[in-house]
Amino acid sequence: MKLRRWQREAVSRCISRFRNGQNHFLCLATPGAGKTYMASTVAKRLLENGEVDFVFCFSPSLNVSLSFQSTLESVLGVRLNGLLGAKGNVLTYQSMLNLGQSFWSLMKTHRTLIIFDEIHHCSGDHLGNANAWGQKIIQHIQGKATYSLALTGTPWRSDRIPIALTSYCREGKVHCDYSYGLAQAIKDGVCRTPKITVIDNEKITVQNNGKEDVYGSIGDLLKSSRCTYQQLLENLTLIRYLVEQSHKALNTLRRVQPNAGGLIVAASVEHALLIASILESICGESPTVVTYLHDESQQAIQRFRDGQTRWIVSVGMISEGTDIPRLQVCCHLTRVKTELYFRQVLGRILRVQNTGNEEALLIMPAEPKLIEFAHRVAEDIPAANTVSLKTMEGSLQPLLTDQVEAETESGTNKIDTIKSNDTGEDQEYQPGLLSLGELEEDSTALPFTTLAEAYETTLGLFGRFRKRMINFSPVIG
Repeated sequence: MKLRRWQREAVSRCISRFRNGQNHFLCLATPGAGKTYMASTVAKRLLENGEVDFVFCFSPSLNVSLSFQSTLESVLGVRLNGLLGAKGNVLTYQSMLNLGQSFWSLMKTHRTLIIFDEIHHCSGDHLGNANAWGQKIIQHIQGKATYSLALTGTPWRSDRIPIALTSYCREGKVHCDYSYGLAQAIKDGVCRTPKITVIDNEKITVQNNGKEDVYGSIGDLLKSSRCTYQQLLENLTLIRYLVEQSHKALNTLRRVQPNAGGLIVAASVEHALLIASILESICGESPTVVTYLHDESQQAIQRFRDGQTRWIVSVGMISEGTDIPRLQVCCHLTRVKTELYFRQVLGRILRVQNTGNEEALLIMPAEPKLIEFAHRVAEDIPAANTVSLKTMEGSLQPLLTDQVEAETESGTNKIDTIKSNDTGEDQEYQPGLLSLGELEEDSTALPFTTLAEAYETTLGLFGRFRKRMINFSPVIG
């Protein structure tokens, strides 16, 4: 595989910095640009020149780890599965918590390159503010590994804690050794130009204590009523409309690119199953559904990647680092509302296939935070007409929590409700982030306030999930 221009530049700069005494390199490149292949080439150069003995890679999920391992082994021509004779290993950040001193001692006895994929998952510039993974980096890798290479496409954290191994400018921005933005990636033909369609409604009616309140937009509804975004996402009329618009867009793209695929990001397992049933009724084809409760989700993602199926519905299983180039349409129906997650989801449809039709379409409700994030993406590519508004015909009638409870008791509600907190604010929870563990069978969603908190809590091994976590060892394969 031939390196792109930006990859050649990044590899050259990284190797040069390493040889001139710098032992850590941070590369910021927009999602879909090819960071994995760039990092694999750096590892290949260092191994071939005898500058390192082992290569280790850490990434945020098992799915991403397996993909990264495949690319590394293909580029390096060696095994990286941690077994006898291997030149290293590819692990998840969570597995750091189970690595013993025999592993960490390799930093002292051998020359090592440590690759951190999506380094923003690791926080802390000292032990006092670091998360579990950041602490391991500070204790065992920082200043001990021969070289470290950190990759990110979204260089910030929702909790505003510094990213591990990262220095900051006076303005609070991350200092990067190499940066490759979305505008440049689009200009170079590396990424697609995103088109974001915001779906709103001018007549939203809510039954409230025997009277009917009418709102002129989704933003007004969420600001001035007791209705939460979760309850809005459970509205069958809204779900069906967004799914129909997404399916029409995908069908149009498939006239030119027959294998073009679509992704729907759902809010919960029950939500995903409901969306799948609606989608099947619309297109007459069963979509692939992948959640933390579905068996063999990784294999299902691989089959979808290599197949012709139109749609895949996911709860947290397809976000950052998942490489499915044929994805060109995304329907955003998750209630996670952080810019970090928004850009990661958008990144799933930006990777170019080089097949002649490279449109990328994201369709989402007109939730104010999401609109703000969409306009920030548009600011990155001012030459493109990125964000457009589409107004639904007809009215929406979302149910308030007490109405949902009443209908649930009578057996008429079609989707389980996750209650908001006492303040009425939406909780940002992504159950699919439990892809490395399992919820208890009778569990319900826990209230989290940020994606980072959800990720680190569910994978951070405390509370109700501890007894069901998978045990990891340094060996994969």
